[in-house]
Amino acid sequence: MKNDNSTPSLDDAPKDIKLAVDLIYLFESNEIPPDVALSALKIVAQDLKAQMNKENPEKQDE
Repeated sequence: MKNDNSTPSLDDAPKDIKLAVDLIYLFESNEIPPDVALSALKIVAQDLKAQMNKENPEKQDE
């Protein structure tokens, strides 16, 4: 039985939340400055969008 006062487990979290937590940990444990992390994430987002557009050209810029 789950206690209503407990914090939700990361094990039960959606995949995107788990990935975000892992990335935050990676940035913090490697002392990556926030501006560098954000810049890197923008590059990753652009790359992933380009990959998605190649796979599904009809769904551009969503």
